[in-house]
Amino acid sequence: MPLHVEQQGRVRVLTLDDPERRNALTAALVDEIVAAVEAADADDEVGALVVTGAPPAFCSGADVGNLAALGAQGATRARGSDAGSLRGVYEGFLRVLRSPLPTVAAVNGAAVGAGFNLALACDLRIAARSARFDSRFLRLGIHPGGGHVWLLERAVGPQAAAAMLLFGERVDGERAAELGLAWRCVDDDAVLREAIALAERAAAVPREVATRAKATVREAPWQPDFEAAVTTELERQAWSFDQGYFSRS
Repeated sequence: MPLHVEQQGRVRVLTLDDPERRNALTAALVDEIVAAVEAADADDEVGALVVTGAPPAFCSGADVGNLAALGAQGATRARGSDAGSLRGVYEGFLRVLRSPLPTVAAVNGAAVGAGFNLALACDLRIAARSARFDSRFLRLGIHPGGGHVWLLERAVGPQAAAAMLLFGERVDGERAAELGLAWRCVDDDAVLREAIALAERAAAVPREVATRAKATVREAPWQPDFEAAVTTELERQAWSFDQGYFSRS
C-alpha cells in the first residue's frame, strides 16, 4: 500500500510510502490519501493529522507518467472530472487542505511541485534540515497548478513567491524557517517527532472548538473589516462557552 496510516493517541499520521518513486502522487496514492483524510475527518477519536513521507523524500510531485498522459490528452481532458484529470491529481493535496482538522506537514526531504502543494495544504510545516522546497513547474515547461501560486504567496509573500516560482530558487529547511514557509527547522531524526508533538497539542483541544478556530484562521484574510472579524469571533466564542468546555486552568 502506498500510504501508511498510524494512530498515535488522538493524532493520525499519514505516511506516503512509495520510496522508489520518491512518494510521487500516483492515482492509487491520491485515492488512498483522499480515503484516509475522509476517514480521519469522520472519526471523533482523531483530533489532528500529520502528513509525512517515507525517506528519502516528502513527495516528489505528481507521477511523471500521469503528467505525460495528461499532456498527450490535452486541455479538454484536463478540464474533466475523472480520476485521470488534472483535478484528480490535485485531490491528493486539496483533500488535505479541505480537512477541518488541524494539520501538520513533517517535511523530511524534497517537496516538489504537487508535493510542495501537499506541504502548503497543511496548516503548519516542520522542516528537516534535509528538506527541499522546489516549485519546479516552470522548469518542466508547465504553469503552476492546484492553487500553488495562491498558497505560496500567502505563505511567504510576493517577493519570495516570485523568487521560487519565476526564478527557480530552491529553499532548504533552514531557509524555509527564515521565510516563514516552515514553523521551524529541526534535525532530520526529530522532524516527525516534533510534528506529532505539535499535533498532540491541537488534538488535546475539544475537537469542535479546534475546527471552528481553524475555520476562523482560514477566513480571517477575507473579512471585509475589523468589525466583521470581531462579530465572527464573538459568535463563535459565545458558542464555545455554551458547550461547557471552559476551564479556568
